Order: sequence, then structure tokens, then C-alpha cells
Amino acid sequence: MIYALSSGSIKSGIAVIRVSGDETKNVISKITKKKNFKPRSAIYTKFFVPGSDEIIDEGILIWFPNPNSYTGEDLAEFHIHGSKAVIEAFMSTLSQFENSRLAEPGEFTKIALQNGKMDLLKVEAISDLISSETELQRKQALDFMSGNISSKYSDLRSRLIKILANIEAKIDFPEEDLPEDILNNIKEETQDVINIIQLILNDNKIGEKIREGFKLVILGPTNAGKSSLLNYFAKREVAIVSEIEGTTRDLIEVHLNLDGYPVVITDTAGIRKTTNPIEQKGHELAISNAKNADLKIILLDAKKPDFKDFFEDLNDENTIFVVNKSDLIEDNLNFNGVLNIKHILISVKNEKNLSKLTDEIKKLIKSKFLKNENVLISRERHRLNLKKCVEHLDEFMKNNSLQEFDKAAEDLRLATRYLGKVVGEVDVEEVLGKIFNDFCIGK
Repeated sequence: MIYALSSGSIKSGIAVIRVSGDETKNVISKITKKKNFKPRSAIYTKFFVPGSDEIIDEGILIWFPNPNSYTGEDLAEFHIHGSKAVIEAFMSTLSQFENSRLAEPGEFTKIALQNGKMDLLKVEAISDLISSETELQRKQALDFMSGNISSKYSDLRSRLIKILANIEAKIDFPEEDLPEDILNNIKEETQDVINIIQLILNDNKIGEKIREGFKLVILGPTNAGKSSLLNYFAKREVAIVSEIEGTTRDLIEVHLNLDGYPVVITDTAGIRKTTNPIEQKGHELAISNAKNADLKIILLDAKKPDFKDFFEDLNDENTIFVVNKSDLIEDNLNFNGVLNIKHILISVKNEKNLSKLTDEIKKLIKSKFLKNENVLISRERHRLNLKKCVEHLDEFMKNNSLQEFDKAAEDLRLATRYLGKVVGEVDVEEVLGKIFNDFCIGK
């Protein structure tokens, strides 16, 4: 039997403690001194130290007999008062029962997976929902929890299994001549599955970006105001602001909820000509991160806005040019020969046009990364398995006759296996440890 605090550990009005396992009903009887309790109903009762009249607390008991519970085992939820003293007393009482122990992170959900109460996609979605910080992340997690995405992968896998059945029939009964139209059907079906998976893969990694955050990098010359801009977005001082050039040497990341959009903003080392090896390393990190970013802000100083020496190669459709310190210049900006470049003129100090910059960031995120609403990949694990599936299907398609397909049946089996790994329809022990490390105790 396992038990854990499933609600937050901070002081609260109500705390929820879960118990799951064969001894759950016995635990309920001894703690409540009741023999009968209606399943899936909220029962107001006192909770006692077993074998005595000492009251631990009074609250709500909900009893879920197997298999109609979250874990598929007998399960109970004790809704008690959320003080530290009450929680500790209740947990100490549960620890006294024979064969009881504190649950490991995600163990309730792991048992649910093992008992067929959910598939691997739903398990991951539960973890993502618990960790969600923005509206987009919440909605995506719920989409994956719904089961619709699992059904799409299962349907594709079923199609491959039907193809494999025809191949296996030929292998098992080599003397039988299978109809010629089976060959055409095998090729058409396989190619159709390949096309569908390729379409899923060509999603600009939207799902991962929603889950992990859109990567936005701020770069520019020294003393352009990059750290000040980062602090503005973060609404706190996360980067040191100084008049001394080269203050920022490393990358500084901040995770933000930008009006519902999950964004990871990175401040980088100021770019300038230098022989200092540490600064040069900082420059390399800045440029490398900018090239791999979803969006980048090239922040220039209004008094010296030249950018060609360092940043011209980074100018693309995912770049926002921003000119800071507009409070220090007259109306006419001498943009050193690049007047035609679209830019936003701001003053971080006076908070001028910062809302305009924020709106531009949100507009780019929406237009570049949220075009495809049919997100079927949220983790790199999904993407790698789908790529492996396509690789084996491509190998399988290189064969042109049923006899050749006989030899290539293993590619089809492997393709089916990799597709099954996405939802956990095959052995997935190798990924379970990593997944459940991200869970909190009590879920």
C-alpha cells in the first residue's frame, strides 16, 4: 500500500492525502471506525488514531473500490485540514500500517498506466498539466489527455498491423499465391501512412515550443540596454545593470507568461571587438543561441545604431530590430546607412513603446508558430519515434514484390513498434523512469 499528500505542501484550508493498494479498505475501517462506506461519495467523518479514541482530525472521506479508481486499485482520498501538524499526524498514522510506505514521485499514475487506466500520452499530459503555467500549455495538455491524439496514433498503427498481417500470411503460406491487388494495396497504404506521419513531423515543433516555451534571445552591442529590457519583461531585477561595458558575460534565462504565451527570454553578452577570451566565448554563445532561437531581438543603441559588423547575418523574418535610449536623441535618428530597416524605437528607462514591442513579439509568435492547430507532438520522444517509424517504412517501400516484402517484413515490424512506443502500446520501461521523475509525489 502506498500513500502520499496529493495537494500542495503549503498551509491551506484543505489537504488531500491519497492511499492506494490492497490494504486501503482496512486502513479506512481502522481510521474511521466504520465498516461500510458508500463508493464514490463524500462522507463526512472523524479520523482516529487506530486502536484508540484519539481524534486526528475530521473531514471528508471518498472511497474508490477497484477497478473504478484512478489507479485501478482500491483507493481512498482523505480531505483533512491543511495545517502542517494535522498532515504530519495523519501521515505518521498511515506509516504505522503494515506494508505501507510513502509513494514515489508519480507512482499513483505509474500504477494507473500499468493497470491500463491510461496510456503513455495521457500520463505525460497529466505531468504537463500539473506543470502548466500559461493558457496555451493548459489547453495543449488537455488535448493530449482527451484521448483523441492517442486514437490517431493507434489508428495509424492498426493500419500498419493490417499490412503486416498480409506479409505474415505470405511468409506462413509461401505456396499460396496472394492476389496481385494486395501488393498495390500494401504500397498505397504504406505510402499513405508515411505521408500522414511526415505531415505530423512538419509542424515547426509547435508542441514542444508550447510545452517548453518559445525561445526569444536578446542580443546586441555592449551597453545597449539588453539587461534592462530583460528586467522589464521579468518585472524584477534578474540581470545586473551597469554603465560598465561587458557586465553580462554569460546567458541569463527567464521563463515568462507573456499574456498566455510561454516564453523563455535569454539575455546575452554584449557584442564588441575584444581580445578577452572570456568575452569572446560570451559572444559565441550569444550568436549560437540567436541562431537557434524562435525569435530574436537585436537591440541597438540610438546614439550608435550600426549593426552590420556583427548582426547582419542574423537579420531574417524572425528578427525584431529595436533601438533603445530614444530619450537621448533628437527626433531624427541617424541609422548609419540602414534607415530602411523596420525597427521599433524605445526607451527602457522611460518605458516608451515597450507595450508596442510586447505586442510585436506576441504577433510574431502567433503568426509564426500557432498556424497549425493539430498539434500531435509535444515531446522530443514522440518526434524521435515517429522519425524512426518513417525510416523503416521508407526501407520497406524500396521493395517491389511480395517476395521482396517477405525479406523486408522486419522493417515493417520495427516501424509498427516505434509507432506503438508513442502511446505505450509496446514495452516502454526504458522511458518510464525519465517521465516519472518529472512528477510530484502524490500524483
